[in-house]
Amino acid sequence: MLVREAGQRRQMQAKCTGEDCLYLQWQRIIMQAKSLTGFQRLSFVNREINRTSYIIDPQNWNKDDYWETPYEFFVYSGDCEDFAITKYLTLKAAGVPEEAMRIVILQDLNLNEVHSVLAVSLDGENYILDNQFPQVMTDRAIHHYQPIYSINEHHWWRHTPN
Repeated sequence: MLVREAGQRRQMQAKCTGEDCLYLQWQRIIMQAKSLTGFQRLSFVNREINRTSYIIDPQNWNKDDYWETPYEFFVYSGDCEDFAITKYLTLKAAGVPEEAMRIVILQDLNLNEVHSVLAVSLDGENYILDNQFPQVMTDRAIHHYQPIYSINEHHWWRHTPN
């Protein structure tokens, strides 16, 4: 996905003209996020990205699982990991260190489904940015999620039940 994203970013920049340019729309979100700090930045990005519709991969891509780039996400909408990826790359571009962020693949115990969120470490707290919730919450406030593994661009972590 990251290789596709880099290529798509170059293509989008090269042919980007006018207000309907997805690259410019994403850059506006990034620039506004850069003007904010801390929790306000997380909340803004969560809210802006959550405006996108949810659509499952089989319906969108005719595949069981497909990890979208932000450009694909803004054009076609996406499912939970696509929201998490787009939030991760948006916050990274807005100045949040990648080592402070992880995409977490987890079991939603209420729905008995696998789900993905973005976890961001900020000021000693772990915050969860989730397409199912409009507000950003601490990981301690969510009791029905059981992490399976988490990833960022350089590492992955396997979680074990408590």
